Amino acid sequence: MRIVRLPGIHHDANATLVMGNDGNLLIDVGTSWYQLLIHERLMGQIPEGEVLSAILLTCRRFNHAGGASFISSQFSDAPIHIEAGASAALAMGDFASTGAGRFDSDMPPTETEAVVDGQQWDLGDCIVEAISTPGHTGDGMTYWVPDKQVASTGPLVPHANHPSRWDMMGGCLPDLADSIDVLLDLDLKMLIPAHGGTVSGTNEVEAVLNKHLSFFEECIADDGSSPSNWPRPSQMSTFLSPRPSWNLHIKEEE
Repeated sequence: MRIVRLPGIHHDANATLVMGNDGNLLIDVGTSWYQLLIHERLMGQIPEGEVLSAILLTCRRFNHAGGASFISSQFSDAPIHIEAGASAALAMGDFASTGAGRFDSDMPPTETEAVVDGQQWDLGDCIVEAISTPGHTGDGMTYWVPDKQVASTGPLVPHANHPSRWDMMGGCLPDLADSIDVLLDLDLKMLIPAHGGTVSGTNEVEAVLNKHLSFFEECIADDGSSPSNWPRPSQMSTFLSPRPSWNLHIKEEE
């Protein structure tokens, strides 16, 4: 099996392609802005004659899910999976809760199938499992490969050095802290955040997760407020920018 991170373009989230003996899964797709390029990159990775078995979305946000309908259509209408609470919003192309309006963009109507905590996809030589990790949105999902101890976290960990926002529609600060705790229990060897490079190494992943957890716990103790001296995030950003920068000493791999 192979796991390939397709780096996000501009505001796009990273996409993660998991290729096994019996199928291929794509985790997140980015906005609809670069969907043609995402399709081209996928065609360069998926072996000739094989298909995309399914698209797994970590959340409803436009920069994670905007291109899902198009990518699905290019692979024989591969099923798109998301937590049930987000299905209606995607089906109607809701521009508010998906955040598409923040990008001055439309959200393409997207038909999905519900995914539940613990659901698994058997790719022959590996299993991909869904884990409910709300916080940035109520429908947040992490997908991981237990045999390899690798996880794609979506906006729960938007970047190794940038914590997730909880002030966007559907966000919940205590849920963010609880979901980071869930990831810590997995003893991950590799973490693929929504943006930036892959965090590789058990100690490195643990350091990143503990930094995010400590920050969320401090904010909970401070009545749910983020530090007043931190810059206000742009309307398109799903994460906060610490001041001073965290600059965790981690090994990032492409």
